[in-house]
Amino acid sequence: MGERNSHAALNRQDGTIQLLRSGGSMLGTGILAALLLEALLGGFSATGAHTNSGWLALIVALMCIPFGVLLLLLGTAKWFRNRRISHIR
Repeated sequence: MGERNSHAALNRQDGTIQLLRSGGSMLGTGILAALLLEALLGGFSATGAHTNSGWLALIVALMCIPFGVLLLLLGTAKWFRNRRISHIR
């Protein structure tokens, strides 16, 4: 039980939970923007989006998806590191 508490305490102290939460929400926002672009906002072609709101959704998707993935990867790496540290103790 002590190992589990120290693992949770490490995650709270070093911002792991915040990284995972913000990375997931950014990735979700980017995926939602991409889905809305395709389904409701006219889609896009090789020359770009077809409507003004489509351009906005494209910009949001292209910013949020890569940054959200990077935040999730960093949060996951920190989570595994904290897990390894708590099992060593």
